Amino acid sequence: MSMGQVRDVIAGHLVLGEQKEIQEVKNAYAAYEQLMALNPYSIDELKRLHGIMTRYTAEESGTFRRGEEGVFSGGKCIFMAPPARLVPGLMDDLFGWMKRECNEVHPLILAAVFHYEFVFIHPFADGNGRMARLWHTALLAKWKPLFAYIPIESQIEKFQEDYYQAIARCHAAGTSDIFIEFMLQQIDSILDEFAAQSEKDGEELTEYVRRLLNVMEYGIPYTAQALMERLQLKSKETFRKHYLNPAMKLQLVTMTIPDKPRSRNQRYIRQ
Repeated sequence: MSMGQVRDVIAGHLVLGEQKEIQEVKNAYAAYEQLMALNPYSIDELKRLHGIMTRYTAEESGTFRRGEEGVFSGGKCIFMAPPARLVPGLMDDLFGWMKRECNEVHPLILAAVFHYEFVFIHPFADGNGRMARLWHTALLAKWKPLFAYIPIESQIEKFQEDYYQAIARCHAAGTSDIFIEFMLQQIDSILDEFAAQSEKDGEELTEYVRRLLNVMEYGIPYTAQALMERLQLKSKETFRKHYLNPAMKLQLVTMTIPDKPRSRNQRYIRQ
C-alpha cells in the first residue's frame, strides 16, 4: 500500500469517526427529549431508549449484549462485566429492587445505586455509560422535574477519571458506598452552580415576570385565563407580551403541549 493510500485510509477513518460522533450527539438529544415521558422503572423503556441512544452507531442496538464485555478507562481494564447469559436475570433483579424500594430509599441514593449496578452489569455492548447517566437523570427527574434540566452528564465528563476510579474502588470493596458519595458530591456541586446562576438570572427578571411566578406553584398546570385572574389582568395581549412570553423565554414557565401553543387544552407550569 502506498503512502497516498495509507493517508486515504486514515482520512476515511477520521471522517467515519466524526460522523459517528455527530450521530451520537443527535441520538443523545433525541433520547433526552423523551426524559420526562419515559418510565424509569421499565426494562422495555430502557431497551427502547438504548435503541434511540445508539441508533446507527451500534450493531446491538436496543437489545442486551450477547458477548462478553469489560469496563475500560484510558486503555486499562477496570473490571470484567458478568457473563452475557446472566444479564437478563441481573437486570430483572435490579429493576425489581428499584420497584420495591422506590418508596423507602431516598431518590438520590436509589439513582446512584442503580447507576453503579448498571455500570457493573454492563447490559449493552455499547452505550452503557451514556445510558447509566440518562437513567440516573430520569430517576431524579421522576422525583423532582428540575433534575431534567441539570447537566449530570456534562458534570461527570468534567471528572471522568474520578468517576471511573470511584467505580473501580467500589468493585474492589464490593459495595457502592464510594460511588454513592461521589455522585452526591457531584450533584451538590451542580445544584450550587445552578442556584448561583438562578440568582443571577433572577436579578434580570422584570417585575412582570416576578409577579407571574409569585402566583404560580411549582409543577401545577394553569390555564392562561386562570393566571390572568390571579394577576387581575383583562388584556390577553398584555398578559402574553409582558408576563407569559418573557417567562417562557427564560424557561421559567413551560407549556404542557409545546407543539400546539394555541391549543384550547394548553396549560402552563412553573419550573
